[in-house]
Amino acid sequence: MTAVSTRDTLGTDEARAAGQGHDQPQPPRADCIADSAGGLTFDITDPGGEGAAHLLLRLRDSEPAAEVRLPLTPAADGRLRAALPSSVELAEGRWNAYAEVDGEEPRRLLPGLNDLRSLVDRVPSGSRGHVFVRIPYVTKQGNLSVRAWTRAPHAEAGELDIAADGLTAHGRVYGTALGAGARVEAVFRTGPERVVRADVTAQGPEFTFRLPYADLADGHGPWDLWLLPDGDEGPRVRLARLLDDVADKKPIFTYPVTALTAGTGRVEAGPYYTADNDLSVMVRQASG
Repeated sequence: MTAVSTRDTLGTDEARAAGQGHDQPQPPRADCIADSAGGLTFDITDPGGEGAAHLLLRLRDSEPAAEVRLPLTPAADGRLRAALPSSVELAEGRWNAYAEVDGEEPRRLLPGLNDLRSLVDRVPSGSRGHVFVRIPYVTKQGNLSVRAWTRAPHAEAGELDIAADGLTAHGRVYGTALGAGARVEAVFRTGPERVVRADVTAQGPEFTFRLPYADLADGHGPWDLWLLPDGDEGPRVRLARLLDDVADKKPIFTYPVTALTAGTGRVEAGPYYTADNDLSVMVRQASG
């Protein structure tokens, strides 16, 4: 899914909060361009002020506060530009974006155009043992933020085949190799001692597994999916879908549920992506 998002119009309350009332200067706005290596470029309208200007990224809900400052320098079109290369690490989470001028309070950035085409079908090498993902997006309040992930190693969920009796999933691992003992584990979130194992078929870094819903049917709630690339000898890697241009998969990628009979009666089961874009399976009592 390619995202070149248009500029959002803020509501009255948000506009006042951003300083868009009568006789107030327009808040700065940023266009973002993503590159296939995981870097971002920000082109920002004049933030005002006479001092040196920076792009400030502030990790939301972090304690102690985590911040990254990048210098803003003149660009060819008269705007100011900041580059966030893939070599600058961002902790996993949501980073609010500001324009900061020396001696003044940071001003929240409004979104411009997000050109994320290079993120579609991105296949990083994983040679450094990790995958960095940064996706700019528009918050519910109409501001600009960046969603960041750092996974080392990473198991990217691909195509999901939904059948009446279970889920077949395809994926690719980064930053490690698949061994002879590779498997997937479904772990019951509210009772992690309950684990259902599924064999993995591997071809190079690509893998496939099948998870029968009947094996999960007696545990009502979410089952989180983990890849063990080398069985008990290596890391446990959370399955997730990160390598595209969609910052929040949960409301976008929806899948059918299957009804089946378990010891507790009729249940429904189906895959979904969590708020962190991790892959899980939800089991719940069937409606009706």
